[in-house]
Amino acid sequence: MSTAPPADPDRRHNTRRVGLLVLAAVVLLVLMLISIAVGSKSISLGTVITEILHPTDSEDGIIIRSSRLPRTLLGLAVGIALGAAGALMQSLTRNPLADPGILGVNAGASVAVVGSISLFGLTDPSAYVWFALFGAAVASVLVYVLGSGGRAAATPVRLALAGAAISAALGAVVSGIVLLDRAAFDQFRFWSVGSLAGRPLEVLTELLPFLAAGSVIAVALARPLNALALGEDAGRALGASPTRTRVLGVLAVTLLCGASVAAVGPIGFVGLTVPHIARGITGPDQRWVIPYSMVLAPVLLLASDILGRIIARPHEIEVGIVTALVGAPVFILIARRNRMAAL
Repeated sequence: MSTAPPADPDRRHNTRRVGLLVLAAVVLLVLMLISIAVGSKSISLGTVITEILHPTDSEDGIIIRSSRLPRTLLGLAVGIALGAAGALMQSLTRNPLADPGILGVNAGASVAVVGSISLFGLTDPSAYVWFALFGAAVASVLVYVLGSGGRAAATPVRLALAGAAISAALGAVVSGIVLLDRAAFDQFRFWSVGSLAGRPLEVLTELLPFLAAGSVIAVALARPLNALALGEDAGRALGASPTRTRVLGVLAVTLLCGASVAAVGPIGFVGLTVPHIARGITGPDQRWVIPYSMVLAPVLLLASDILGRIIARPHEIEVGIVTALVGAPVFILIARRNRMAAL
């Protein structure tokens, strides 16, 4: 009498991962629709769907296309970028407390924004976004050069220390400029808090190539990161180059975090918290952690943006403040209950 072979536990586990990822994507889609509907003027979900599928020149249609749809799409793109960048940073540095700012990306972008405002009088986000991206790239390159100086290779610890040093130095420069230039301070404080509001669709279209390139690199690095998690010698034996992986990782973080910070300002706790949630669901396999982070991060970001519009209606609280208020307790809870998911 023949018996059926036992179910493959790995296959069953992968099926569960796929199912939960699809569920998270559905939640994200619902939040996008709610994000378009919620504001100082409420719009029904039915009207939102109708205007997206069949645009009209009605008042609701103009509001959706001119402000809410660009805001929602920007939140989606920035969330994907911050989630992928956070997962990459924590895997590259082997540090569960790492976030995208650890490579000096936020500090480099901040210096460039303050400089462009103070020296050139720029006030439009679409004008100084390129300065922010350039500053983020320069800071990341400088961190990597310092972290790989001398005979030693660019180890995770050296990169983290170099990033902390550069961030501290650039932070002092920003403080000096805004204290001496009131106009720069007034403009910079709105950018630095982190907000999706008031950004035209052109900001997203200009930065989309950088976000797309960074996302592709992040997904492609999943297997090499898994190999290097076993140790550098074991990683080399499995065909993963530590130097190439770290260089590409720094490049991806620069593109992802630099472009997102340039567009909406520095938003905290998204890139720090979400990878822990992803690892709690999937385990340490980066082939799953990175995609999950890229879906869950915009869920957190859009939910925070919606919450900021609801609790202060008809005004709103910037998303950077809400993510800090929501993300900090969530992260503390994760850290206390799970003792940090393994990297």
